[in-house]
Amino acid sequence: MRIAIAAATCAFLAIPAQAQDAAGEDLMAGSVYEGDYLSVGVGVGYGPSYDGSDDYVLFPAPLVQGSLGGVGISPRGAGLALDFIPDADEGISFDGGIAARVRANRARQIKDPVVYAAGKLDVAVEVGPTVGISIPKVLHGYDSLSFTVDTRWDVAGAHKGMVIDPSITYFTPLSTAMAASLTVSAEYGDRKFRDYYYSVSPAQSLASGLPLYQPDGGGFTKAGATLFLGYDLDGDLRNGGWGLVALAGYSRMLGDAKSSPYVALRGSPDQFFGGLGVGYTF
Repeated sequence: MRIAIAAATCAFLAIPAQAQDAAGEDLMAGSVYEGDYLSVGVGVGYGPSYDGSDDYVLFPAPLVQGSLGGVGISPRGAGLALDFIPDADEGISFDGGIAARVRANRARQIKDPVVYAAGKLDVAVEVGPTVGISIPKVLHGYDSLSFTVDTRWDVAGAHKGMVIDPSITYFTPLSTAMAASLTVSAEYGDRKFRDYYYSVSPAQSLASGLPLYQPDGGGFTKAGATLFLGYDLDGDLRNGGWGLVALAGYSRMLGDAKSSPYVALRGSPDQFFGGLGVGYTF
C-alpha cells in the first residue's frame, strides 16, 4: 500500500503539467512548464506496514517529475515513468513509454511478530511498458480525465511475475493556487506474483504458526481511490517554486489476497493511508 502513498505524496508536482494538457496555451502560456523543467519533492506517508496489514508505519517518499528533451518524467510509487510521445497542443493526448518501480512489500518494517516470523521477502524491481490517454475539458475548460495502464515484470528475481496497474484520474484546478485530483486504481497480479506475496508455504507455516495457504492463479489483489490537494505557496501554479500537497486514500484487498492468512488472520482487508509532501519546481 505504501507504493500508492509514495506515488501520490508529492503528486502536486504533476498538477501544472496536467493543467497544461487540460487547458492548452490559455492557462499555461509563458509558464515554467513550457519546454524543459524539473520538479523534485519529498514527503512522508503513513500507511500499512505491508499490503493487507493492520499495523501502520511512517516512511519517506521522494520523487522526480518533469520534462527533459521532449521526454516526460512522471512519478510512480518508489519509481518513475518515461513518456516518449509528445503531448498534443490541443485535444486528446496519448502517452507511451516505460515504467519502473521498486516493491519492498514485506521486505522491511514488518511490525506483526507472526508475519515477521514467516520471514522477510526479497525486494522486487519491476519494469515494463506504460500507455495512457488524457481527455481535456471534460466538465469545464481546465479539467482533464486520464486513463493509464502500467504493465511490469520483476527483473530482480523476487516474485518473478507480472503486475498490471490500471488507473483513472480526474484533475481540476480549484483556483490559480490550488488544484485537486481523484484517482481510482487497481492492481492485478499473475500466479507467480500472488503466490509470492500471499501464499503460506510449509516452511513459513512452521516458522509462524499460520495455516498453509495457496492462491488460485492470477487475479486482482486490491482496488482503491486516492484524493489529493495541492497548493502553490506563492499563489500561482504557473511559475513553479515551492508547493505543498496533502492526500488521503482507501483501498480494499480482493480475492485470494484478501483470504490470505497474512490479511484475514493477521491484518485487515481495509487499508487506509495519508501523506504530506513539499516540492520545488525550476
